[in-house]
Amino acid sequence: MTKKYLYTFGPGKSDGNSKMKDLLGGKGANLAEMANLGIPVPPGFTISTEVCAIYSENNQELPAWLNKDAKEGIGFIEKKMGAKFGDFKNPLLVSVRSGARVSMPGMMDTILNLGLNEETLKGLIERTGNERFAYDAYRRFIQMYSDVVLEIDRENFEHLIDSLKKSKAAKLDTDLTAEDWKNLCVKFKSLVENKLGRVFPDDPWEQLNGAIGAVFRSWNNKRAIEYRRINNIPSHWGTAVNVQAMVFGNMGDDCATGVAFTRDPSTGERRFFGEYLVNAQGEDVVAGIRTPQPINISGKKSESEKSLEEIMPKIYSELEKIYQKLEKHYRDMQDIEFTIQQGKLWMLQTRNGKRTANAAVRIATEMVKEGLISKDEALLRIEPPQLDQLLHPTFDPKAPKEAVARGLPASPGAAVGRIVFSADHALEWSEKGEKVVLVRIETSPDDIHGMNVAEGILTARGGMTSHAAVVARGMGKCCVAGCGEIQIDYSKKEFRARDKVTFREGDWLSLNGSTGEVIAGRIATVQPELTGEFGILMEWVDEIRRLKVRTNADTPRDAEVAKKFGAEGIGLCRTEHMFFEPDRIGVMREMIVADDVDARKKALKKLLPYQKGDFKGIFKVMNGLPVTVRLLDPPLHEFLPQKDSEINELAATIGITPEKLREKVSSLHEFNPMLGHRGCRLGVTYPEIYAMQTQAVMEAVCELKRDENINSLPEIEIPLVGHVNELKLLKAVCDKVAEEVISRTGVKVEYRIGTMIELVRAAVTADEIAHYADFFSFGTNDLTQTTFGLSRDDAGKFLKEYVEKHVLSGDPFVTIDQGGVGKIMQIAIEKGRMTKPDLEIGICGEHGGEAQSVIFCHQIGLNYVSCSPYRVPIARLAAAQAVLKEKGVSGSETR
Repeated sequence: MTKKYLYTFGPGKSDGNSKMKDLLGGKGANLAEMANLGIPVPPGFTISTEVCAIYSENNQELPAWLNKDAKEGIGFIEKKMGAKFGDFKNPLLVSVRSGARVSMPGMMDTILNLGLNEETLKGLIERTGNERFAYDAYRRFIQMYSDVVLEIDRENFEHLIDSLKKSKAAKLDTDLTAEDWKNLCVKFKSLVENKLGRVFPDDPWEQLNGAIGAVFRSWNNKRAIEYRRINNIPSHWGTAVNVQAMVFGNMGDDCATGVAFTRDPSTGERRFFGEYLVNAQGEDVVAGIRTPQPINISGKKSESEKSLEEIMPKIYSELEKIYQKLEKHYRDMQDIEFTIQQGKLWMLQTRNGKRTANAAVRIATEMVKEGLISKDEALLRIEPPQLDQLLHPTFDPKAPKEAVARGLPASPGAAVGRIVFSADHALEWSEKGEKVVLVRIETSPDDIHGMNVAEGILTARGGMTSHAAVVARGMGKCCVAGCGEIQIDYSKKEFRARDKVTFREGDWLSLNGSTGEVIAGRIATVQPELTGEFGILMEWVDEIRRLKVRTNADTPRDAEVAKKFGAEGIGLCRTEHMFFEPDRIGVMREMIVADDVDARKKALKKLLPYQKGDFKGIFKVMNGLPVTVRLLDPPLHEFLPQKDSEINELAATIGITPEKLREKVSSLHEFNPMLGHRGCRLGVTYPEIYAMQTQAVMEAVCELKRDENINSLPEIEIPLVGHVNELKLLKAVCDKVAEEVISRTGVKVEYRIGTMIELVRAAVTADEIAHYADFFSFGTNDLTQTTFGLSRDDAGKFLKEYVEKHVLSGDPFVTIDQGGVGKIMQIAIEKGRMTKPDLEIGICGEHGGEAQSVIFCHQIGLNYVSCSPYRVPIARLAAAQAVLKEKGVSGSETR
């Protein structure tokens, strides 16, 4: 039996249906489904996505056998429409459109009115009696075909149209006459011949083959590739091609075309929402050349507007019945396209409509109330990353904006402020009441004070898990990282963007942390509002999920935000950030440069009350929920001054010469600090540091219980353990201090000591390490670095090419690499629980807030994930979806 590559659809039975999206693409599958439902659809055929793969493998040549299939398909359309392709008297015209299995609006190409030439044009004029319409259709076809198939920039044609309108004093295309369009068609064809050295193709079959090939080719155009990258759409899926009989909305005032949504895509309100134009083709509605009119009376903003409901009430009533039928059938909000030709309604497309996060939540919850879908299905209708829109400011969608550069969308939201180039200046400007955007080549922990006061952060270097990205997400601040399109000159206090546009300190700048766009000037923002529907959705989430969700929080404020979003504890409290506060960085530096243990202990004694106060604030907020405190992790040189003025100041404070201090700073320099003297290695060398931190934790816990009756669940975490003896040694240090505090205060409290698994050696010896650990927590940022041998701050320079060239399916610092890092995690889990079957294991890297990674964590049996405060709802939803997918629940029967 010959393999089937072409599927027809039309009045009556179709070859396909809505469940065949992988093969027919979304458009083709839904056209077939609408025809099966008895909805008026112009007949046509779909060439499957498999042919797209064949086309690509065949050096972008259509297979010879496709000609026979296409002729059979055209024959099917001819029979249904009573017209003939290429006929001089009664010509059949067709559209050729793309159709991927998921909606990629505007990313690929379309050709309308195909089949027109000088002879069939005469037949069209004779059949319709409308010469103006016929020449308008012909000029559209020449322009589209030349742009899409012949690859002549459409601006060449637009220029000719504009010149003609100026010469005729015409404001709109509809003001031009048949003779105007006729003359323009001659100019269009002359333009093609001048550009290509050959005439515009007149043979309809040559036109059809060219159009089919061009639509397949458009799967790999630049914008389609970028859209797939942004939306994680696999490149091997390919697109189908839909060839469909043309129906015309531009034959006169009894014709129209429009686009509508079965619910409001911005708010989710249950109302029919859309726009249309009389005497127009579909492209006119979205091109902005003419102002579309509201589809119904409820959508009118002024009396001067004329709705379809008013001027064509019977057609509108028919359209209402169809949209209600489609929404009930698909059980989701639909985005529909339609054309009215001489009083007859035709449906050209239906698909699940794109919607804002607010609309998605409202539609899902209301459809449950309406009995259209179940709670389980509702939860699968929301994409976890969409929730970012609900938790951060966004730019006003109506505000004009133009991006001057684009980086990585490291932390969502919208930020507007004046440019500053240093953390100190950020603080100075903010104290004067100015809103600032901090622009840095890259940030370091030393910039924390500037980051804290900035509206947003822009860096030229770094990836999605760089310092700037991680800290910004924790603060809930907008951040665009790794923006290689900007060149920063600190000495001139300026940076250059695309087209050598220069921005100086004090200039206004806007950042879109959800898209990575850098925008000149001040763009109006809209503050998010969490609705009652959001609360209902989260209640359903918590009824289903098994995976706990904690937060990464270093301050009481972060902890409060996270708790409001449903965090069930703190999975990572980074103690190093506390040391950068202005009132304690000097003492920290004094401790680091101390020459002996006594001097170091003296400085640590000064730091103790600061640490204890910090911990008290966090424990009070969490009030009985577990808090994992990671002991000092980064290398000591990160805390030391680099500027001469700072070195001189510190030297005077601690009573040594600047030269001696410089020697100390130099001695702490490391060639590869990520693999150097950091983490538990600091504790082994300087156990008094970890002893002080443990004392601060335990005193905070005991005093809160004794003085304020607040219970705490402290978990002391020792970082970067690679050998069981490191943990054995440091656990003894921490236990000794903890028991001493309990004995001294007379307050009995529970505490636990565990470790981060962030080195491959720790994972493969997890059975040994588990003997001394009460819990494991995967530090997947470092585990990814050490498994791949990659620096997360440098990898952003080339990982994009790895993804584009299919070396990797995605950035492993964004989504857990299940085939490598994931297997290392599974080894650690299996070995750790061989020793302790009830060993609690979580994850505290940035992957803990990424949906696919959360689902993987559920699958491998983790107890919890931990993520930045503003990602807690995302992780909660993803954890619930993991359970539903495990049960085999889908978002919709027809999706």
